[in-house]
Amino acid sequence: MACDKGFSSSYMLLKPEEVRFLDLIRILFSSNVEERKFVDYCRVGAAAEDLNFRQRWMIFISILAQKFLLFTSTLLLWFGSGFEMWLNLVSINQNVGRLLLNFVQGKVVKPDKASETFLSFIGNLDRRLELDSSIKYGDPRYYGALSMMASKASYENKAYIEKIVGDHWKMECLGTHDFWNEYQEKATTQAFLLRDKTDDYETIVVAFRGTEPFNAEDWCSDFDISWYELVGVGKIHGGFMKALGLQKNLGWPKEIQNENDTNSGHNRPAVAYYAIRETLRALLSKNDKANYILTGHSLGGALAILFPAVLVLHGEDSLLERLEGVYTFGQPRVGNGKFGEFMEKKLSEHNIRYFRFVYGNDMVPRLPYDDKDLMFKHFGTCLYFNRHYEAKIVEEEPNKNYFSPLGAVPMMINAFWELVRSFTIPRKKGPDYKEGNFLRLFRIIGLVMPGIPAHSPQDYVNATRLASSHVFLPSQDNPSLDQIV
Repeated sequence: MACDKGFSSSYMLLKPEEVRFLDLIRILFSSNVEERKFVDYCRVGAAAEDLNFRQRWMIFISILAQKFLLFTSTLLLWFGSGFEMWLNLVSINQNVGRLLLNFVQGKVVKPDKASETFLSFIGNLDRRLELDSSIKYGDPRYYGALSMMASKASYENKAYIEKIVGDHWKMECLGTHDFWNEYQEKATTQAFLLRDKTDDYETIVVAFRGTEPFNAEDWCSDFDISWYELVGVGKIHGGFMKALGLQKNLGWPKEIQNENDTNSGHNRPAVAYYAIRETLRALLSKNDKANYILTGHSLGGALAILFPAVLVLHGEDSLLERLEGVYTFGQPRVGNGKFGEFMEKKLSEHNIRYFRFVYGNDMVPRLPYDDKDLMFKHFGTCLYFNRHYEAKIVEEEPNKNYFSPLGAVPMMINAFWELVRSFTIPRKKGPDYKEGNFLRLFRIIGLVMPGIPAHSPQDYVNATRLASSHVFLPSQDNPSLDQIV
């Protein structure tokens, strides 16, 4: 069978919306996946029968997870909305005791989801608003620290982002956006842009929002192990490309029709990659000395590093030359080894620095698996931080695939000391590092599942502030690989 997607030489596409339970079970016992409508598989020089049992098991788990998420999406959204409302209700009334007193007195203050004070689940884990005043422009830590705070802010509503960027950071918010995902047929990708400008420099920050804890579509993008192989580039994660703006049956055409154009007969939000590219073109054209950085936490980090990959495909050399760096935090793997080699070469050609922050036992950077069956691999400079926020420059984070029976007990012990640290760190590092009770409760989960609280933004913000500046210097000035700094 010829592989005909117009832009991809080989691919494996999962379609959970078309699967029936019995068909899903049969895939475990039959290697002929071509008979399954929910798997569109084509690999040049290989047949579908080449899929071994473990690969079919991964397909089974991926589709089962997506089916469950789609089935429970409304319930998940309802629960998340209610839980966030409760957290903000307690916060705006100071505490639970005060809330009960206000209820008795009929003076309960009700939160407004669109207000500048309303915080998401992620925002409630780390409520810090201010940038670290000790890290100024020119400090090697500056871009990393600013990027992580922007990545954290990207989870919040428009009013909050505009307030924090303008009033607290004294920068300019250039817009918050909900972008269209053509495959999910919803606006499920979010990002915002800010500008840090003085008489001496101008930096634009593009921050992609990560996975919202109660958003089924976001989790489907994470669990979708579909991939496309581009000639000369490598295999790339399908779910992340779809979130960035991959076009059905077209892939990545250099230009697309503006769906917001009334003459087109459509009224959809813009697509992330194309809209952000046009915005950057316009902004950078006004100042020859301006540059920009890309950032994101979790899923947002995956989108941040895929953005320059598509710029390379389109030959956007002028935009690549103005890209100062890519800073990602808790980012999952986005492609195979060949794609990593391709990107490292292109990033080097355009002198683009790519820092991939990994804290402790965060499970997200260890997914999808890096093994012979899934073949996903990281690339770039990995800054690995232990629970003391000491940084190592490593080729790959320890325990690279997370799930290890031998590693379970040490991870749980480490999670216990992280919980203890939540009480002691304000005395050692100052009041800016104080953790709230909600985060401490969240850390208790780490005693059973260490990789979950380790993914929270608190530890990544701390890492960017407490790290030695040496890890951000050019490679010739860096300590040797694996040296703690």
